[in-house]
Parts: sequence; structure tokens; C-alpha cells
Amino acid sequence: MKITEPVRGPRQRRQDVLARLEREIDIWVATADAKGMPCLVALWFVWDGTYVWLSTRLTNPTGRNLRTGGRTRLALGDTRDVVLIDGEAVTYTSDEVPDEAAEAFLTKTGWDPRRDSASYAFFRVRPVKVQAWCEARELPRRHVMRDGVWVE
Repeated sequence: MKITEPVRGPRQRRQDVLARLEREIDIWVATADAKGMPCLVALWFVWDGTYVWLSTRLTNPTGRNLRTGGRTRLALGDTRDVVLIDGEAVTYTSDEVPDEAAEAFLTKTGWDPRRDSASYAFFRVRPVKVQAWCEARELPRRHVMRDGVWVE
């Protein structure tokens, strides 16, 4: 495979990340428990322009890890078009979640965790660091967000 695309600058990478957050439905969610045991699952998500919203059961490893650890790494893409988002998670029960977030989740996915019979919760993830790259040539300038601020 021959690489012919030019290296993207920070502004284009940011635009590409935001477009993917709007259009994609699944995101990889990485967490760890207090002993460092990793957990990686794919979940449906919603991007509201500021936060990534996830939903899963409070009783499964991902739900427990998000609630107790409050941190996650989210990933989109394949090995040739990567987005990594390190974020801080806040837990909301079905009764506590803002209606706008739950309705956006229902609109995008067709599923309302509040109406499910299991103990689902919502998790609001605030991006703190975002990396985006296509191929190794973009690795040196892969950070498009640092300390919660977009790089320009």
C-alpha cells in the first residue's frame, strides 16, 4: 500500500475527530479495576458536543470500574485511522441522568437504558486528552487535545 495522503494538521484532525464522534455509534471503552485488571468492551455512545455519554450496567466490570475509578480511555477506528480519548467519568443513575442526554441516546441508538429492566446507568465522560493519527507519519503531532483544551 502506498501512502499518498498529506499529513493532516491539528485543525483538520480535530474536525475529523468531531465528525467521527457525531457519526459513529460504537466506541471501545477501556477501564481497570483497583488492582489494575484491564477491561475492554465496545459500547454505544452519544457525543453532545462536550461530553461522551455511555450506558452500561452498574454491576458489570465496566460499570464498576467507571463508577469507582472515574477514568477511561475510549478508542475509535482501526490501526490506520486512530482516535484515543482519555477522559474523566461521572456516573448517573437512570433517575439522575439529564433528560437531554438520555433522549439523545435514545435518538441515536434506538435504545433507552432508563426503560430497561436491568440496572443500567449513564456515564458522562469529559475528554481530557485526545490523540488522532493516520499512519505513523502523523504520530509526532497526534495530540489534538491536552488538559481538556483543543490544540490549534
